[in-house]
Amino acid sequence: MRPAATVESGMPTTRTSLHVIATHVLGRRRFAVSGHFGLRASPGGVATPAFGPEPEVVRTAGPDLIHEVGAASQSLVMDGATLAELAALVGADLRAEFSAGAGAPAVGRLDEPMHLVDEELDVLYGWFDLGSRALDVVTRGSGSVAGWSTTQLWPEHFDVGTTLDLGSGQGVNLGFSPGDGFSDAPYAYVGPWGPERPGPADYWNAPFGAVLPQAGAEDVETCSDFLRRGLALLGVTR
Repeated sequence: MRPAATVESGMPTTRTSLHVIATHVLGRRRFAVSGHFGLRASPGGVATPAFGPEPEVVRTAGPDLIHEVGAASQSLVMDGATLAELAALVGADLRAEFSAGAGAPAVGRLDEPMHLVDEELDVLYGWFDLGSRALDVVTRGSGSVAGWSTTQLWPEHFDVGTTLDLGSGQGVNLGFSPGDGFSDAPYAYVGPWGPERPGPADYWNAPFGAVLPQAGAEDVETCSDFLRRGLALLGVTR
């Protein structure tokens, strides 16, 4: 099973700034209204599912944070804005009790400007989109494998992922990380819940299972083939 992400320190990067925003603006706002904080990859950004009675969506699109309630929409450029300003736009209470998991980033300084570079955002958004599409290919429509969880972008690890529960405490995590304490570069992963690593040892190249670095993740087909191979080695047929 993939370990919890390491909370990074030092100067903020585009990835760490977006992680904080995803957790404490998008996830926190959704949780306050619905009791859930899972997110989704969206075209050119990340987003909450629609929630609340209006309904309401909080999302990023390129460099902007967007808050949509019913037919009304407002936005703010994230780079240079403080977390307090971004949270205020969507009505997220940064002082309310909220936990997205042990590996989630802390709120930090509310008056510190966010640091996000447009080109780096595009890379992150592209990776999340690729991951979501590859996971759809692997998990959808077979009719032969039940137990997949909804594919979500989790604020704690800041990865797009799903799990397959095989019963009796057995299962596997599949996902796409933008980089973390294990690897600074993005990677796809297959993480069995148990210690079993059947088949070629060179496939199981990480402490928690198998990873495919972004440099080798050329397209949806390459990524889905990597994921399917891990499932097949674990005895999950599709």
